[in-house]
Parts: sequence; C-alpha cells; structure tokens
Amino acid sequence: MNGPTNIQVINGLDGKPAFVVIPYEDYIAERNVERELIPHDVVSRTVDGATPVRAWREHLGLTQAEVAKRLGISQSAYAQQEVSERLRKVSREKIAAALGITQEQLDL
Repeated sequence: MNGPTNIQVINGLDGKPAFVVIPYEDYIAERNVERELIPHDVVSRTVDGATPVRAWREHLGLTQAEVAKRLGISQSAYAQQEVSERLRKVSREKIAAALGITQEQLDL
C-alpha cells in the first residue's frame, strides 16, 4: 500500500495489536501487486535452463499430469507445450490459468 490509508488496529485480549483492518480497495490493490511478482525460485530455474512454464509448475509442486488434467489434455501433449520456447497466445492463457498465475508472469 503506497501512501496514507484508513486503517483500524484491533487489539487482542492482552492489549497488544492482533489485527489490522484496511479498506477493501486497498486490500485488492495490494493483493494484485503481490500476485504479479515472480518468485526467486522461478527465476533461478529459468536461468538454469527451464522454460518459464516448467519453472512455475515445479515451483508450485505440480506434476505434468496434474497440470494436463486441469487443461483437459493428455500429459504428453502438455509435456510438448511445457518445453516449447514459443507458445501460442491461447496456450499461454490456458496454462497460466491452470497454474493460477497471470500470463505476464510467464514472460521471463
């Protein structure tokens, strides 16, 4: 959250701060910023030669079969897409959605 915001601090039974309440719009804005970050682990894997799709899948602890099932395709079809350096736009959109990330997070 950049700049001043209207927050409310809720103290616990011990009198120490236990919760902070922020406006919903600020929460959504902060959440969207965090979702678009790329973890160091993903960057490291791509530097080591993995494609961004593979790096994200491994980072998320998913198997090729699990991602393929989310996409409604076979594991071997997904494996071919995962090693591709240039995915079609539609494939990128579907894979990003299956991984729970934004399409931009595949741009490494």
